[in-house]
Amino acid sequence: MSAIDLNADLGETVDGVPTADDEAMFEVISSASVACGGHAGDVDAMREAVARAARHSVAVGAHPSFVDRAGFGRTALAVAPEMLRTQVRGQLDALVSAGADVRYVKPHGALYHVVTVDQEAADAVATAVAEFAAVLGRPLPILGLDGAIARAANTRGLPFVREAFLDRAYLPSGGLVPRSEPGAMLHDIDRIAERAVRLATAGTVVAVDGSIIDTDAVSLCVHGDTPGSVAIARAVRTALDAAGVAVRAPW
Repeated sequence: MSAIDLNADLGETVDGVPTADDEAMFEVISSASVACGGHAGDVDAMREAVARAARHSVAVGAHPSFVDRAGFGRTALAVAPEMLRTQVRGQLDALVSAGADVRYVKPHGALYHVVTVDQEAADAVATAVAEFAAVLGRPLPILGLDGAIARAANTRGLPFVREAFLDRAYLPSGGLVPRSEPGAMLHDIDRIAERAVRLATAGTVVAVDGSIIDTDAVSLCVHGDTPGSVAIARAVRTALDAAGVAVRAPW
């Protein structure tokens, strides 16, 4: 494709301390998934992220999670669907209250993975997004991987946008290697940049066993808290520019 989105998870402060170099990342990306208080972030962090996004012409997305600040949202919690809907909706409202013009929603961490396989959880999240979109008066895309969440979004008339991860290893099934397993995170900058160009131009990614996975992802993610994330993002942006791929938000 001639254009692709580059997103990062930002605004993820813990006890007021940033987990990423947000200012540097905002200079490179086209979309920022901003923590809404469930796993990280607070009112000040959200406001600062919104201001940075405006300065750098970056689209803002909401990054809701299980309410799990102690575990940074990376543990799957047993939450009743109605409670999950309420929690997600509350996080979306919090980001708007901080001044954000929310353009998309991307679940975080464990919730991101749970909603690909758990239809009840996916329905709860999609319902919260649909209610929020109705208040905004416009469709609100959900960003994620295929599975239950894509079905839930489609059922509610929400656009579903697929993404691919630049700094995570892939299973042959198309899922991500769990963070708890060796090799789950990629750190080779050249390899990551090459992956970005391949995804943008050929729509494929290589899994850990060497198999080729087809994807129609229109957004590529670099995690802001990955070690060396700024260098990775800059290398990816340089490689995409060199390949003639424009980096811009699709929202």
